[in-house]
Amino acid sequence: MTTVGHLRNELLATFRRNPQVGFSTTSLNRALKLNAAEDFKLMVQALAGLENDDLIHQDDNQRYQLGGKPQQLEGVFHGNEKGFGFVAIDGQDNDMFIAPPNTKFAMDGDTVAVTVVHQARPGDSRGPEGAVVKVLARKNTRIVGEYAPLSDAEHRRTGFIGTVTSHEKKLARYPIYIKDNGTVPELGDMIMAEITEFPTADRPASMVGLLVQNLGNKNAPGVDIMSLVLANDIYVDYPDDAMAQANAIPDHVTAEDRLGRRDITDQPVVTIDGDDSKDFDDAVVAWKLPNGNYHLGVHIADVSYYVTEGSPLDQETYKRGTSTYLVDRVIPMLPFRLSNGICSLNPDVDRLAMSCDMEIDATGHVVSHDIYQSIIRSHGRLTYNKVNQVLAGDPDATAEYGDLVPMLKLMAEMHKILYKMRHGRGAIDFEENEAKIIVDEEGHPTDIVLRERGISERMIESFMLQANETVAEHYNRMHVPFLYRVHETPDEDRIKDFVDFLATFGLQVPIKKGQPVTPMMLQNVNTEVAGTPEEMMVNVKMLRSLKQARYSDEPLGHFGIAAKYYCHFTSPIRRYPDLVVHRLIRTYAAEGTGDAVQTKWAEKLPDIAAQASTRERHSVDAERAVDDLKKAEFMADKVGEEFDAVVSGVAGFGMFVALPNTVEGLVHITRMTDDYYGFLESQMALIGERTHHIFRIGQPVRVKLENVDVEQRQVDFSLVPTAETPTTDLEVPKQPRRGPRREEPKSGAPKPGERGKRHNAKRPTGQPKPFRNTIGSQVKGHATRGGNKGNRH
Repeated sequence: MTTVGHLRNELLATFRRNPQVGFSTTSLNRALKLNAAEDFKLMVQALAGLENDDLIHQDDNQRYQLGGKPQQLEGVFHGNEKGFGFVAIDGQDNDMFIAPPNTKFAMDGDTVAVTVVHQARPGDSRGPEGAVVKVLARKNTRIVGEYAPLSDAEHRRTGFIGTVTSHEKKLARYPIYIKDNGTVPELGDMIMAEITEFPTADRPASMVGLLVQNLGNKNAPGVDIMSLVLANDIYVDYPDDAMAQANAIPDHVTAEDRLGRRDITDQPVVTIDGDDSKDFDDAVVAWKLPNGNYHLGVHIADVSYYVTEGSPLDQETYKRGTSTYLVDRVIPMLPFRLSNGICSLNPDVDRLAMSCDMEIDATGHVVSHDIYQSIIRSHGRLTYNKVNQVLAGDPDATAEYGDLVPMLKLMAEMHKILYKMRHGRGAIDFEENEAKIIVDEEGHPTDIVLRERGISERMIESFMLQANETVAEHYNRMHVPFLYRVHETPDEDRIKDFVDFLATFGLQVPIKKGQPVTPMMLQNVNTEVAGTPEEMMVNVKMLRSLKQARYSDEPLGHFGIAAKYYCHFTSPIRRYPDLVVHRLIRTYAAEGTGDAVQTKWAEKLPDIAAQASTRERHSVDAERAVDDLKKAEFMADKVGEEFDAVVSGVAGFGMFVALPNTVEGLVHITRMTDDYYGFLESQMALIGERTHHIFRIGQPVRVKLENVDVEQRQVDFSLVPTAETPTTDLEVPKQPRRGPRREEPKSGAPKPGERGKRHNAKRPTGQPKPFRNTIGSQVKGHATRGGNKGNRH
């Protein structure tokens, strides 16, 4: 007599003999030669028991296969134009490789569920291989691309008027067929299309969409930038109700506005910003106290007073999250009437402010503070350049600023004390070149100049950092819900990799197993390599070991500046989190800290933190894309010229180089023709098999500009061999030869060194603007942002 137990044993034996085969119930019925209907029912019971015991599972086609159901993980898919991709999963150092047949038509940036197909080999730096099970959320529901019409015959046959193709490589392989809605663009127009049908098994290489907006011909002035703005989901136009609210706000401080505020218009507060700044959201004042300590007043525009909670304007600023600063324009978070008007701390007019007064001792510590709502009047619109000249002793600038000069010198003295204090506790200070791209009236780049950070820029940054810390600590000690800017302690595994990397250069970091890493440990490494040939390489590797700063309702600390408490308080004109911090300050002052108030904010802040972090990334991506576009355009007429450069990144497929003007490009390994080069990951180096030439980050090289693709924002160089190229005794990994010289990899396959290393498929993380990518939020020292006011933290 057949029993469930008997069938269970036979089924399990069948699966074990065929571990890679998926069986239907019909095929199993045949394999076990079951004829009676009752036996079939028993087999189904046996299968259910095996599945419950996690000995077998059903695949996507409802076929039974040996092994428990594969564990599903969630992550973000990063696609490659050749069809493969990688999935970044929180908590895992190495991304999961996804071969072209296993992407499930996921597109770059989509959130996906994946299962592991092959685990990573022990000791292998490459991640596991996986398969996408399901696309959970699409990143791109609207795509900007170039329009091409279909023929009349194709239009009649398909109902589509044309196609829109993105200029982004990772999306260009999916043309979007546009439905006929009565609007017919012209060839070469840049179109925003809303996707209605994503790639499927029936239509794997295209999508279907609707025309949302025609930006104009791709060659028209400004269309290139606006295409990138919309492609990165940056909002340009304000809804009517938000504009109506903004326009109804008086352009001056009223008697009602003054109620309950401390009037400090007699204090000589000043704004210090870039020459071309138009909105001023912070002002400072300082004096020496009788006890020898310093008084520092940081006064911030009280935007939250005008942008009331839940109003149309508040909803719009929440959606935007931040202002976006481009080479030729600013896309503001707030309408102009507020950002450059009533909320801007313009000179010689009364303005509402949120103030933080601090008493600072000779060691840079805040011994007392006061946070309150105020009315201020700026006594001067000062600029970084002029203040730097004053501090350098320039007689003309000193005469121009007159009575303010002693206060400015006192501020410089305070900055040195504050910097010494932060450095003493371990704050990590990375320096980098930042460029300003000069464009003409039509948006064409005419020059790229390096910005210089003088004492005034660093001074204002010091003051903003101190105010941000003081406010965060104050409300943490009140034990109330608050919005923090956090930069978490790096993962132990990443730090171990960094320590192992340093050991290859004879550098030791005193980190024992299980001992938490501190900022001071990394700062000591920074100090040790300063001025050495390894400095840039070590800094890049260190930055890759750190996490990205974000917003949180939990006080997780800020590792990069070695602060236990930190928030964003100082820029509410251009950052929504700062506006929320002001709103919290007002709420707790007016309504108290009772259970109802705390419960309300405890529920709201996690979503605000997540939204602000997401919008920040969108803004940074748009700014970076526009910078890269204009840099490529600037180089377009220089093909064939040679340049001095520095290696800014090394990967298996070549090396990235940066010119003195910060333009970066790729020297593909096929353009290093003097030898066959192998990638030694432990040294972050390319080494020649025959010549033993070695190329590492920070090394000077001579390059020739070979190609510029403005639409793709890519610059390609070739290596110009020189007698100064260093050599090494290190063993070089052997590379496969493909004829007389290396060829490009076949379509659909990763380039050498690319498999399992997502960051090698593009510019390596943290290069050439490492601080912005890892710790920072925005472009450092941007003049239109008011300079270096804690933007990068």
